[in-house]
Amino acid sequence: MTLLHNPVIRGFAPDPSMVRVGDCYYVATSSFEWFPTIPIHRSRDLAHWEYAGHVEGAAPGGSLAGVPDSGGIWAPSLSWDGERFWVVYAIVRSVGTPYFDTDVYGSTATDVSGRWTTPRRIPSHGFDPSLFHDDGRLWLLNLQNDHRPGGSRFAGIVLTELDPGTLAPVGGTHLLLQHEQLVEGPKLLRRDGWYYLVLAEGGTGFEHGVRVARSRALTGPYELDDRPLLTSRDDPSLPLQKAGHGELVQTPSGHWVLSHLAARPLHTPAGPRCTLGRETAIQPVAWDTDGWPRLAHGGHHPAVEVDVPTPPAHSAVAPSAVPVEPSGRPWCTLRAAPDPSWADTTSRPGWIRLRGRHGPESRWAHSLLARRITEHRAEAEVTMEAAPRTFTQAAGLVLWYDTEVYLSLDVTWAEPEGEGQHGQQWQDPRAGRTVLSLTERDEDGIRQAALVEIGTDAPLTLGATIDGAEARFWYVRDGVRTPVGPPLDFARLSDDHGSRLRFTGAMAGIHAVDLVGAELIADFTGFRLTCR
Repeated sequence: MTLLHNPVIRGFAPDPSMVRVGDCYYVATSSFEWFPTIPIHRSRDLAHWEYAGHVEGAAPGGSLAGVPDSGGIWAPSLSWDGERFWVVYAIVRSVGTPYFDTDVYGSTATDVSGRWTTPRRIPSHGFDPSLFHDDGRLWLLNLQNDHRPGGSRFAGIVLTELDPGTLAPVGGTHLLLQHEQLVEGPKLLRRDGWYYLVLAEGGTGFEHGVRVARSRALTGPYELDDRPLLTSRDDPSLPLQKAGHGELVQTPSGHWVLSHLAARPLHTPAGPRCTLGRETAIQPVAWDTDGWPRLAHGGHHPAVEVDVPTPPAHSAVAPSAVPVEPSGRPWCTLRAAPDPSWADTTSRPGWIRLRGRHGPESRWAHSLLARRITEHRAEAEVTMEAAPRTFTQAAGLVLWYDTEVYLSLDVTWAEPEGEGQHGQQWQDPRAGRTVLSLTERDEDGIRQAALVEIGTDAPLTLGATIDGAEARFWYVRDGVRTPVGPPLDFARLSDDHGSRLRFTGAMAGIHAVDLVGAELIADFTGFRLTCR
């Protein structure tokens, strides 16, 4: 057996959909408003995972411009029909409203790291779709949403047959199950004459879980198991919380495992805060004498360390051919892939050149490159050059959750010392100072935590140290590290802060802003994110 330590994919890797092809496992996770769309990881031993690519082109037209925070691509489902991979997913364009305004798409590929077909829109009852391949037939499962006054946003699980060639619906739609509790994320499998419906239960927060239903007939009726397969909602002391959204997969040796999401909360005076977002975990599963799946270690709580079957010795994962950052994942960008017009890696070898565009709260054209924070202790730093000449220009290091919650340390312009803040004096736009501005943003607005004059456009190293719920910013000049401002509350960069729905995770990155001319050039080198 091989000892597996959860979570296996760490830092903002929610809604895992796992499939086995031969002796290799693949997991697709949600990307929401971020690019690359639908990241995919692979493993041969379930314990060690590597980035394998993403579903390029998942956003039609290459853009998610305008989608709200935590909108975009939700809960992709990965499957295999014996010849090719399939992925289905919803693009959610409204969050927190009666209408989700979803568009569900399907795409295929013969290699997850290769080219995916142009996505085709399919029946879009709701989010969290999946596919079931059954004796040459193709079925689409989904949640249905009743947006009407008095209706349920989680109004049952539905099933529609699709033509495998055209993805057009064949026949009508079947209602499989309705439940007084919130159920979503349906996955279907067949075993020993039963159809098993694996469901996410209780939402995506601390009440999350996995519940199973079964039927002798594909179209039902389905009987719910009287107890959850997985949840951590009854024990807040567990290190893995929010456990839910599962999928059952059989290993080559005939064993079964459950992929699921979980979160590792910080315990703060304001309550638990999951700054790393929801992550991917795996639990071994056994079947009881009544034919229901149960966690192999007993009970329904997720375990941090579990034993999984050891694969054959020849089953090492081949190195990935996908160009990635040292973390094994590519840079992430908001609502569109990086474009050489604003993210240039060739003009100055060894540097990344960003051209400033919209401000950090834009849903359209924010020049930002970021990477996932994967542990509760981390440090980010980067060396940069920029010469802002107005308060509308800035560039620097950012700790990011979304457009309403972030912390940033930026090189920018300010009035001469002693003068009030009164807009740019355009008669002499160079008058003023080059400064470091430390700002914090949350739902109550944006605040300046510190302003430090640096007085030169020479290269400057900016950094941030994260220790649990605290973030401290600093800069380095002539080998001396100098703190900037007070410690800031990093726990706000979490799914759980505030009342608005949030589903992603904290990131560290670089950005540039030029609100007037879109021409400020900021050069960055030596970006480092160390998580431990």
